[in-house]
Amino acid sequence: MVSSRSRRIEKIHSLARSLNLRDTCTEDETSEIKIENCIGFSKVPIGLAGPLRITNFDFESNAYAPLATYESTLVASCSRGCKAFNISGGVQFEILGNGMSRAPLFVFKNPGDAVAFNRALPAFRASFSRWAESTSRHVRLQEMRSTIIGSQVHVFCSYSTGSAAGQNMVTKATQHACEMLRNSCGKRFSIQDFLIEGQLSSDKKPSWGNVSTTRGVEVLTWGTITPSACQTILGCSTQRLYWTQQALKEGGIRNGQFGANINTANIFAALFISTGQDPGSTAEAAWSHLTSELDPSTGTLTMSLYIPSLPVGTVGGGTGYSTQKEALNMLKCGEPGMKNRLAGIIGSFALALDASTSAAIANDTFTDSHMRFARGTRERL
Repeated sequence: MVSSRSRRIEKIHSLARSLNLRDTCTEDETSEIKIENCIGFSKVPIGLAGPLRITNFDFESNAYAPLATYESTLVASCSRGCKAFNISGGVQFEILGNGMSRAPLFVFKNPGDAVAFNRALPAFRASFSRWAESTSRHVRLQEMRSTIIGSQVHVFCSYSTGSAAGQNMVTKATQHACEMLRNSCGKRFSIQDFLIEGQLSSDKKPSWGNVSTTRGVEVLTWGTITPSACQTILGCSTQRLYWTQQALKEGGIRNGQFGANINTANIFAALFISTGQDPGSTAEAAWSHLTSELDPSTGTLTMSLYIPSLPVGTVGGGTGYSTQKEALNMLKCGEPGMKNRLAGIIGSFALALDASTSAAIANDTFTDSHMRFARGTRERL
């Protein structure tokens, strides 16, 4: 009789065989690669974490996450968190917002001219929107606000971008709209110079701006862990896990930590690489907020993770390469219109990892697991 563990291992192997991994390039292959001087592919191990039971109003799946990583304990730890949530009912996610930003700046002779332009700018909103949206049938201007800094006016623009993450899309749209704006009123307001980006969009940088205004997809994911699941799977009580997570948050506050999570960036980076996202955009995603709530009557722990800016897409960028296509298909996100689903899945696996990693700290197996998995040995310190 085949055991459930054997069936699970065979399923994982079957899923792994569907990935078309390559580490060398032929001349024909490099001709379609969209980077300069391509000489090959960097080989990054991909491990399957899961399954994780994930639900949304239009989605339910026992998902496996293809994690591209060199981190030896990542796949096992994430899978353990998945198991704890699965036994307790799985996790859910909701999408709270979308937006991709670009923030050009206009330069004037003096602050007075900058103030005059800034006051007139709202009247150009409709025209700016029309000019920007003429560059793509997918881009739509959602927000436009300005800030005066000396003799400069920075104009923050946020767009919806369909299924794409949209960094290049909004750059093209903003460039065209700004050129049209300069042509129509540049002499009137004495515009001296222009830059396509003035750093108010925090492109590939963490910032409070990307916490308050979404750059990507805004995600909330949550799940419960019962006392029995916590003890059996994670090796500690829910009270101990809750206390540990609160203690870690207190230490993070004293350290000036940006956000409040355990190690969500591990999942963001691993799934960004495997699914063809821009790895540099893990910077925007770096801020996330883990919240723990312990029910005193039942001992059940509810964990939620809020991610204000997760820049992902299911078309464009690296999503067209063979391995990345297979990874997206594995997550049931290989078709247009699945950007929100992909973001929710990434957030859900990040929540599972935070549960497991904090449990390893709580039950004092964190060091031992890294010694055994990373070094293949058990060392005494």
